[in-house]
Amino acid sequence: MAEILDQAEVDALLAAVDGGQAPQPEVTAPTRIFSRNRPVGQADVEVRPYDFKRPERVSKDQMRALENLHDGFARNFGASLSGFLRTIIEVKVASIEQMTFSEFTHSLPNPTCFNLLAAEPLDGNMCLEISPLIIYPVIDRLLGGSNADLFIPQRPLTAIELRLVNKILDRAMAALKDAWGNVLPLTFKLLDTESNPQLVQIVPPNEVVVVVGFELKMGGRAGTMSLCIPYNVIEPVIEKLSNQSWAAYKRKDRDDQLSKRMAGQLEMARLTLTGILANTTIKLGDLVRLQKGDIIVTEKPAMAPLTLLVEGRRKYIGNLGQFKGKRAFKVARPFNPKDRV
Repeated sequence: MAEILDQAEVDALLAAVDGGQAPQPEVTAPTRIFSRNRPVGQADVEVRPYDFKRPERVSKDQMRALENLHDGFARNFGASLSGFLRTIIEVKVASIEQMTFSEFTHSLPNPTCFNLLAAEPLDGNMCLEISPLIIYPVIDRLLGGSNADLFIPQRPLTAIELRLVNKILDRAMAALKDAWGNVLPLTFKLLDTESNPQLVQIVPPNEVVVVVGFELKMGGRAGTMSLCIPYNVIEPVIEKLSNQSWAAYKRKDRDDQLSKRMAGQLEMARLTLTGILANTTIKLGDLVRLQKGDIIVTEKPAMAPLTLLVEGRRKYIGNLGQFKGKRAFKVARPFNPKDRV
């Protein structure tokens, strides 16, 4: 129980307050907010807004590593599509950002080509969305069209169109597998294709996802493609992403040092050089009776170029001559497999 003051103590306190003798409460300094970016001696305090609905769960280094990783995917995917469609397809990374899954789905058109991918052994799914502005020109190209006066229909893909799109997705998943191979060996599988992105809920609406935006160009047609990667899918390997660029730098530096060391060790190695003067045929009996001073006649002109072999391999083309009283071979150019020398 708290101690209760009697009437005499209350009167003494009131008299002390009236006389100005009561102890004043200690005034504490106001709480200050400091920032690392505030210069020394500056009184202004930097305050930045923070949205608790959209936490930045992926660091800038990891975002940069993801961008570099999918930049390689874009190059490989573009080359694969170009060979498949027999025309030039340009694919490049246009943007990469963090957002909630609901923001991503609300930013997509309806209908669209929304594909659900599984990335084993990672838990969860990724989403690959391809805009109708580019998917219909690709389908038209596969069916022999010219894309000259192509009308983009506002409808879901038909069964035949889905079969053709699967050929595009197979090449996209193969390129994704190669791009992610340096981080973790993944196997991508197509689970489902939907036209309305609002019907797909792979994660809660407020879950953070990384969206990589691509730009695709084919002749006069252009469109977008988006890869949605939920954070909980790549969370087990997120640390490998931040170390990827540094590991690549160390690997390149180590490879350069190894090449220089090997070149230094091989620099003093001796090689056998052989010059082929001419090729001809001879009877076995004539070969047995050959003696010193005999002349072998060939059809090769004396000024014709010769082949120089290094350890039995054809390496250079040149001419035979004399230098300081000794027979010499003057190199003209490297040997080409198409040469008939």
